[in-house]
Amino acid sequence: MARKSGSSSHWRLHERKDHYVEKAVRQNVRSRAYFKLEQIQAKARILKPGIACADLGSSPGGWSQYAAGIVGSRGEIWAVDLTPMEPLPGVQFIQGDFTNPDTLEALTDALPDAHLDLVMSDMAPNITGIRAVDQPRVMVLAEAALAFSETTLRRGGAFVVKLFQGEGVEDFVKLAEGRFQKVRLLKPQASRPESREIYLLARNYRM
Repeated sequence: MARKSGSSSHWRLHERKDHYVEKAVRQNVRSRAYFKLEQIQAKARILKPGIACADLGSSPGGWSQYAAGIVGSRGEIWAVDLTPMEPLPGVQFIQGDFTNPDTLEALTDALPDAHLDLVMSDMAPNITGIRAVDQPRVMVLAEAALAFSETTLRRGGAFVVKLFQGEGVEDFVKLAEGRFQKVRLLKPQASRPESREIYLLARNYRM
């Protein structure tokens, strides 16, 4: 769940020119990722008032911020990330590496007895730019998120996870199809066009 890496000067220049970064500043939201979830929500309506959900790889809080505005005071959100996250109303944050058993145990212990309605994962590794290195790391995080969803989702629950187009995605889709009734891949408009980033959306968990 570490942040993306690369040339910092190039990244800063790219961010300054990014429409969604500018929009995030204007609307006072945590990150451009806020708009990715907003666009996923417009297509799928996975967030509803009063639901319980987990946000994996949450910092700086764009997804949790957007989700909190929909689930409202009757809903609950548990967020986890290795990087610190400023508090958000209605969001319980646990700092730690999601792939570390201690962090996973802390998150699981914090959840209610009732199962979650939604598991969201925007986790990504530090990007090296070497596809043979990055792609397996992305898939490891996606598989960890799917395994978590299998132990925490209620019957009929939903799952959304970041992937990078490439090796392992087809097998991962098949894996998800064995656990959910409906599975699709989508690319929100807020994802950069040059990025291989896509999202898998799975609905109606079978248990």
